[in-house]
Amino acid sequence: MSQSVESFGDLLRQTRRSAVHLEMRDSYAVAGEADDFEQWQRTGIANTDPAAPYWAAWVELVADAVARGVVMRRARIVSEPVSDYIRFEHAGTAVVVAAGEQVRWLPRRSASDIALPGNDFWLFDDRLVQFNVFAGDSRWVHTDFTEDPAVVKLCSAAFETVWERGVPHEHYTL
Repeated sequence: MSQSVESFGDLLRQTRRSAVHLEMRDSYAVAGEADDFEQWQRTGIANTDPAAPYWAAWVELVADAVARGVVMRRARIVSEPVSDYIRFEHAGTAVVVAAGEQVRWLPRRSASDIALPGNDFWLFDDRLVQFNVFAGDSRWVHTDFTEDPAVVKLCSAAFETVWERGVPHEHYTL
């Protein structure tokens, strides 16, 4: 079971300035997207309808945060050639961009000299880190939270370096 959009929404609604997300895996086995991923694998057509059940809650959450002045940025470190899962993510990213997220992609070969935390994370207002812990088979396991200033500093520096080197979504081709 993964964190619900509702519980994540509680965190995002408390955010005032920024929410940044660093993704570092080449695949995720998140139950809520399994059907869309399977359909994309069969048809090659991504679900890009922001009103679809797969997207609607997230699009609303992002749009509300951005309307309040929260800057939302997502950076993805990816192996190249990219996995099928990353192709699936790329195909649907236009939806989150239209909702107000900024997204960049960084080829893994360009991240070798960056000090990165061991897990994907969200950083809220440069004060609270939510680590997303996944199992070896890409299933979500749990989230860990910290406000430890040293961890916040590591995550902030890692994200900003990835962001600076990353390719904006509209320019990243597979």
